[in-house]
Amino acid sequence: MSTDRYPTFAMLRLSSELATKARQTRKRFMRKLVENVREAMRSTGADFTVESIWTRILVHTNADPAALRVLSRVAGLSSYSVVLERCPAELDEIVRTGVKLFGEAVKGRSYAVRARRSGTHPFSSSDVMYALGAALNPGARVDLTHPDIEVEVEVRDGEAYFISPREPGLGGLPLGLEGRAICLISGGFDSAAAAWMLLKRGVQLDYVFCNLAGGAYERSVVGVAKTLADDWSHGTRPKLHVVNFNDVVDDLRAHSPPRLWQLVLKRLMYAAAEQVAKETGALAIITGEALGQVSSQTLANLAAIDGATTLPVFRPLIGFDKTDIVDLTRKIGTFDLSSKVKEYCAIAPGNPATAASVAETESACAGLNPAILAGALENRRQLDLRTLRGADLILDYLFVDEVPSGAVVLDLRPEEEWLDWRYPGSIRRDSWEVSANPASLDRDTTYVLHCGQGLQSAQVAEVLQRAGLEAYAYRGGTPALRGKATSETVVSGTVNGAGTVTDA
Repeated sequence: MSTDRYPTFAMLRLSSELATKARQTRKRFMRKLVENVREAMRSTGADFTVESIWTRILVHTNADPAALRVLSRVAGLSSYSVVLERCPAELDEIVRTGVKLFGEAVKGRSYAVRARRSGTHPFSSSDVMYALGAALNPGARVDLTHPDIEVEVEVRDGEAYFISPREPGLGGLPLGLEGRAICLISGGFDSAAAAWMLLKRGVQLDYVFCNLAGGAYERSVVGVAKTLADDWSHGTRPKLHVVNFNDVVDDLRAHSPPRLWQLVLKRLMYAAAEQVAKETGALAIITGEALGQVSSQTLANLAAIDGATTLPVFRPLIGFDKTDIVDLTRKIGTFDLSSKVKEYCAIAPGNPATAASVAETESACAGLNPAILAGALENRRQLDLRTLRGADLILDYLFVDEVPSGAVVLDLRPEEEWLDWRYPGSIRRDSWEVSANPASLDRDTTYVLHCGQGLQSAQVAEVLQRAGLEAYAYRGGTPALRGKATSETVVSGTVNGAGTVTDA
């Protein structure tokens, strides 16, 4: 295919680990890396071609150069540069082209010429640097340490390439070469950072999410997992396995000591991940645990829960400080999403065990009903993260058909309509007020919103979910909610100054 119609041309460099591999291993790695680069370029929506020349990968595309930033998220690349110009690999042509490109730019400034050469030529890299450097010299000065402008030339066989400053790549190994693993993901900072660390090392990931808190929580976790899938998983099709853990938690609370609840929960999550791993051919479990960060992550407790699975458990963050983990999520792009996810896994009351033994942890699990976890796994949902659309992340998690126990109902209708009928215990609030100030609501409370037709309440619930609150719109609005309520639950009352219900 001709590349003449592609105005943008990029040169991609391999990570140092690929460059040192034996020939056959490197060929295998290169095939996967080129496949992943193609997948990344397809995500830009532009036309392109990809060519491998052993030590470099060349990409021709009609995409804007800014779109090439996607290449910085492909594991196995050390850097990339846009090719500014190319010419025949002849010394006179290189000098002429370099002067045309940089002659005006270097005047009155400092510069350095950097040259690399691969192939057989009647000149050396030093010859290129001296000849081009001398041609640019009138009216400029050479500074090889801290130049204002760097002129970089790569001579490869029959062509010379003038390239822009290098954009850093991810490094690591091409994704998919190191097998498959299951990452336990909670939506917080730690699990996202742990997943990224393994993606960078070439491990293909699927995710298991043990849901303890309903649809709004699931939506947050899906958002984090989709960021990892869309931005960092080019060349693979990661799945998210959503396991409803409500009955599992009820069972552990009923049949194990409270001080060990946290550890029993972890063992059950490991068991869930192992079952999914067996079904998908995964070879390991990945977690975001860091030594000593919380009570369940002491060295003794980690040893006590490891026996829950026969698979190796990798903890890439084991020696990280929390600030290091949070900083890493800023680079990954999951920080904003994770910062709004509440902590749902801390279920143990009082003083949880910090140094449990293997024997007592296993004993605490002895009374559990294994059929409950098996049922939860059997009924799990599988989401193809790469095919999820933005609307799927909103509509699937926005509406409820029941008012959950303990939820606060917010009525967004005008006051006169609320006075005519209201759901028992509901609070009337103006929609603009709720949308403008989500921080006024309790993050530990579940909210159900309703309005005349359900449209306005859906918009406000969307705002609240984005702010990290567990909030839903009642499907069908007030008419549906009123139809659900019985005549015995209808109450009358007045509104006090705080906007809450007071019995008449």
